[in-house]
Amino acid sequence: MTKQEQGSRIEDTGLGIQGSSSGDKELHQVAHPRSLIVDPVSMERIRWRCRRGLLELDIVLGRFIAHYASLDIHQRTVFDTLLDLPDTTLWDMISGKLAAADEDQHALLELINKA
Repeated sequence: MTKQEQGSRIEDTGLGIQGSSSGDKELHQVAHPRSLIVDPVSMERIRWRCRRGLLELDIVLGRFIAHYASLDIHQRTVFDTLLDLPDTTLWDMISGKLAAADEDQHALLELINKA
């Protein structure tokens, strides 16, 4: 098998990962929706999104990012929604000054505060 043939397709049915090596920027697809596998590119994007203008948020989100891989797909979606919020709103929610929009956000904010 040539080097090109070896790198053209990667499949691991045991972990449910499928992807190709056609480009480093291509994201791996996770077959199982509750999989704990996070590809390195997605993880770097999440780390970058956790870097905020408020030092308090940098500290809290920086501690929490170590737990990101243990979140299920729904919790990751909720976390992404929280990261879309402005810094002051997100900090007010984390510190308890502002109520979460729904129960899913409330549950995730509790996880963030425990980290």
